[in-house]
Amino acid sequence: MVRRELGSPLFIRVLAKWHDAKKGVHALEQSEVYGAAVTNERLYFVAYDIADAKRWRSVFKTMHGYGEWVQLSVFQCRLSPIRHAELIADLDRIIHHDEDHIVLMDLGAADNVEPKIVSLGKCAYTPIAREPVIV
Repeated sequence: MVRRELGSPLFIRVLAKWHDAKKGVHALEQSEVYGAAVTNERLYFVAYDIADAKRWRSVFKTMHGYGEWVQLSVFQCRLSPIRHAELIADLDRIIHHDEDHIVLMDLGAADNVEPKIVSLGKCAYTPIAREPVIV
């Protein structure tokens, strides 16, 4: 298994994103106090090609915690900067970097995105909507 070192460029980018996102969460919390309904979520398409069946299942299960399954090895996710950094870190721990490949495509702000997508076949594509979560 190929492991990333704590000083690797990927780890540093994820850590920087997480740090920036923490500042954004504070700003979001302040705006919610004043009644503004602001989210900093972005819509992502995640596609992956994993060489080993066991790692593929692990990536698939991980992705279910972050977004909705679109089709084989493709998910769509609404992610805040913190969740995006967490997803990258989780996937980075699972894959073998010399055998596997994952692509995260940023489609834009989740509340305003209008993707130009042609969907053929049994299921029409619809962007993932923000839904309330009852805890």
